[in-house]
Amino acid sequence: MAQQKREPRTGRKVLRMSVELPLWRALTGYRILTSAYAVTLFVIAREQYAHPLGAAAYMALLVVWMLLTWNRVTSPERCTKRFLIADLTIALTGILLTPLIDTHARIADGAATLPSIWTAGAVLGFAIKGGWRWAAVASALVAVANVVERGGFARDTVHNVLLVWVASVAIGYVVEVARASERTLARALQVDAATRERERLARDIHDSVLQVLAMVQRRGAEIGGEASELGRLAGEQEVALRTLVAGGLVPGARSAVEATGAEEQDGPLSPGTDRVPGEGDPRDESGVCDVRALLAPYAGARTSLAQPGAPVLLPAAVAGELAAAVGAALDNVRKHAGDDAQAWILLEDEADAVLVTVRDDGPGIAEGRLAAAEREGRLGVALSIRGRLRELGGTAELVSVHGQGTEVELRVPREPAASRGSEAKR
Repeated sequence: MAQQKREPRTGRKVLRMSVELPLWRALTGYRILTSAYAVTLFVIAREQYAHPLGAAAYMALLVVWMLLTWNRVTSPERCTKRFLIADLTIALTGILLTPLIDTHARIADGAATLPSIWTAGAVLGFAIKGGWRWAAVASALVAVANVVERGGFARDTVHNVLLVWVASVAIGYVVEVARASERTLARALQVDAATRERERLARDIHDSVLQVLAMVQRRGAEIGGEASELGRLAGEQEVALRTLVAGGLVPGARSAVEATGAEEQDGPLSPGTDRVPGEGDPRDESGVCDVRALLAPYAGARTSLAQPGAPVLLPAAVAGELAAAVGAALDNVRKHAGDDAQAWILLEDEADAVLVTVRDDGPGIAEGRLAAAEREGRLGVALSIRGRLRELGGTAELVSVHGQGTEVELRVPREPAASRGSEAKR
């Protein structure tokens, strides 16, 4: 059945619908229409039966059965195996009663059995509920009953039996394939959700715990004495935590000295650690935030900020993640371009997106360095920048020429942000 659920973090609605639901609805309509058709055939030809009262009694049973059970095939939970067996039994009973109630001449001329095409509904119920194997067994029982009713293999009987058998088996097979696909999709969605949550936690760890461990390691080495041992232990824990964050992608264990000496292209960032809070609250009552207020604290002696004169509004959560990604890019500039490097931030308010460009005049990134850093578990660019923008439905493009600086372009589309803002208001 169709279900709507709201993701706790993003507020987005997720629609989950069973692939079987349309089939069950179609089967419900089929049973109702074909039962009415069987009753209509009886009313038209009631005077031609050898025993009209017997035919009327069976039709009354069929009508009562339908009135009591018409909604039993609206869902797989209601359509139990016991019900399917009872439904098929009524259909087979009607087929086998036909030669006792109808005339031999009418049967020889190809007159319909008492339940007529309503019988196929019972077989299709087996197909949808249990797959093609259940459908094959039910079709075989209907075939035997039809052969007994006609007293042999008449051409029209064989044609009808084969039609029911092929249709039910095909539908049963399609249902099995659809269920397997649905299970595969469900597993894929679970893996994707787990991966996203892992990346979110990894970003939080990268922006806080790893930064502290790296600082303790550096300060311990500078102070010496007992502090150097503390720094060494902090370095070992940093390597172990990076390995855990990377999901086991680190090719081998490295010493704390190697971890310290390696070039880190994705230095951690703790947004707001060394920034001066802006005056006032940039958020308004509608839950949106002026991106300019979040980027203003990054401006300084070696960081220039260019921005529009009018407010650049985004939902507060989106603006916060965008500012954190900018901070991660600036943190990489501080760590890898040197203290003398100059950085520029350009904020642009486009019609369909908000664009932030971070550029520096440092030495740039050597070719293949980002991939190597990710393999080593240093996931600042992969998670703190690209991961954040991916969660927002945006993109993060990094262009670097060795010896000529690095440029990071962060783009957040307005449409997802607007939709999230409208959902928050509702």
